[in-house]
Amino acid sequence: MIASYVAVGDSFTEGVGDPGPDGAFVGWADRFAVLLADRRPEGDFNYTNLAVRGKLLDQIMEDQLPRAVELAPDLVSFCAGGNDILRPGTDPDEVAERFERAISALTAAAGTVMVTTGFDTRGVPVLKHLRGKIATYNGHVRAVADRYGCPVLDLWSLKSIQDRRAWDGDRLHLSPEGHTRVALRGGQALGLEVPADPEQPWPLLPPRGTLDVRRDDVHWAREYLVPWIGRRLRGESSGDHVTAKGTLSPDDIRMRIAAVA
Repeated sequence: MIASYVAVGDSFTEGVGDPGPDGAFVGWADRFAVLLADRRPEGDFNYTNLAVRGKLLDQIMEDQLPRAVELAPDLVSFCAGGNDILRPGTDPDEVAERFERAISALTAAAGTVMVTTGFDTRGVPVLKHLRGKIATYNGHVRAVADRYGCPVLDLWSLKSIQDRRAWDGDRLHLSPEGHTRVALRGGQALGLEVPADPEQPWPLLPPRGTLDVRRDDVHWAREYLVPWIGRRLRGESSGDHVTAKGTLSPDDIRMRIAAVA
């Protein structure tokens, strides 16, 4: 019976791609918090989301880790290192060493620390060449989880999010349905009964022609890839002026989800 939960991470955990009615994001962690709160008496659940988009592992350890340790919740979800792995020249072995230091600090303070693997990028333009690097990092994450007794939210094996409808238009962040499926898989990682199967098949789509695919790729490159490269060249981050959502009420999350359903 988890009575308190803290989410630590980057854009994935902040919920980018899953906007609420006010423009702020919901995301898998908020949806997962509702699943946990449903198992508690009303008003007897505390949830804090510390995640901020664009953050590297060291920034997460400096800004979010002390607060998570201070809160000492029953559960922490920790997803970090993905933005490091995407950067050219980074060594997944070295990133994993820093990742383990974070897990060591968290497991000393929290009841349970759930870690997440990276996505399988086989079908993602630009990122598919990083598949081997991500797989190496995932192997380290699993090894760390074994050493510290952490449940693993395994995103690599979640086949349903290989469908393009699980992804936002930027192809880097999940859509609302994608975030929902990850939240359900998170419940399964903790051994909970969940209200739906995250691997439920998607409805069939009509086949897409080569011209349609090429048109979508051109639009994606113009709207998302070029600005992303520009930020990297200028040394900017999408989270430079973003504040973490902080403490959230499960009732408020439910209302925000219902407003855009």
